[in-house]
Amino acid sequence: MLGIIIGLALLMVLAYRGYSIIWIAPLCAIVVALTGGLELLPAYREIYMEGFVGFTKSWFLVFMLGAIFGKLMDYTGGAKSIARWLTKVLGPKRAILSVIVGCGVLTYGGISLFVVVFAMYPLALELFREANITRKLIPGAIALGSFTFTMTAIPGTPQIQNLIPTDYFHTTPTAAPIMGTVAGLILLVGGYLYLKWRAKQFAAKGEGFIEPEKTLGSSETAVTSESETMVLPHPLLAFIPLIAVIITLNVLDWDIVVALLAGIIMAMIISPKKFKGFTKTISEGATGSMLSIINTSAAVGFGKVVGAVPGFQALTNLIMNIKGSPLISEAIAVNLLAGATGSASGGMGIALEALGEKYYQLALETGISAEAFHRIVSLASGGLDTLPHNGAVLTLLAVTGMTHKDSYIDIFVTSVLLPVVATIVAIILGSLGIY
Repeated sequence: MLGIIIGLALLMVLAYRGYSIIWIAPLCAIVVALTGGLELLPAYREIYMEGFVGFTKSWFLVFMLGAIFGKLMDYTGGAKSIARWLTKVLGPKRAILSVIVGCGVLTYGGISLFVVVFAMYPLALELFREANITRKLIPGAIALGSFTFTMTAIPGTPQIQNLIPTDYFHTTPTAAPIMGTVAGLILLVGGYLYLKWRAKQFAAKGEGFIEPEKTLGSSETAVTSESETMVLPHPLLAFIPLIAVIITLNVLDWDIVVALLAGIIMAMIISPKKFKGFTKTISEGATGSMLSIINTSAAVGFGKVVGAVPGFQALTNLIMNIKGSPLISEAIAVNLLAGATGSASGGMGIALEALGEKYYQLALETGISAEAFHRIVSLASGGLDTLPHNGAVLTLLAVTGMTHKDSYIDIFVTSVLLPVVATIVAIILGSLGIY
């Protein structure tokens, strides 16, 4: 068990220092294997690669099609059209809410978090400028709209953090609708009120909108200019691909692969004049998805090795014997692993690969719905994952031109602290049989 802890600690330290999980996951798996008494080569070639390849086999198409869908919505201008329409409807007087809702609609429609960040930032810049709100709050608003309630809480979201648990708990994306909706409201309302309070604090100190520095201005101006000059599809047309994904997945109960294909086809249909760039965009999306799927598969392989060493049983007993509902131990395990890897899907993958079957059996034995376990796994994966070394956090800060000192406190409150609170409330509901 000590070897497992050392391996996890090493994984966390190296991930925090910015090293790629593609190579640190197998390295840390070797540490676990050696201290656990496993033969090194069989542990890597058989156990580690079994977990790696198994996850890739199950989720490759979902990652790839999701990335292609996001790329097409970006290329056709559909994502920008929806975001711009929403911000116009809500207006600059509700600048913070406009950014949150814009991000939320796009992510719930199946568009990847990274695409949403790039699509929303130029609009957030315009809104915050007109409302005279400091740019320091833009990362917090985007994080709240993209990394929280539509990623893990709201039932039916096609984000991968809500889909992976379906394989382990034999559930659907709409699992535990009451728990998810209540948690989602805590995240949305709590995060919005916090950001409004922060905006008032800055205003009271006389700190308003300041134009980006020249060193960053050229790239930001280019992004803004591109979004302004691009011929965008009508918002009603732009919504069609998102609605297609949501309805086919949750109403028609089609497989996520088919649902994403429906979204991809509709994204191309609504922008026929851009057909010349479809092939290139699809290729870029497919290529871009490789890093995400390999990162998560590498983490799952690590989890497979952890589950194979003798000390794992002692660790399992320690986790499972946490007092109270088994949903508590599940949330703690997923949160810690998501924090260690700096990845919601990576931490979830390790936890479910190692403990998923045990928690499913607990669901059958205790009478607690498997849907409750599904929802807690999803919510917990979106807690400690956004610590300072998280890739999405680093990308968000880079795109907005902010530093950790400027804006991480707001990212922490909206995407770490509030998700933990929402998870606790969801655990109480699940333990009371309210799913």
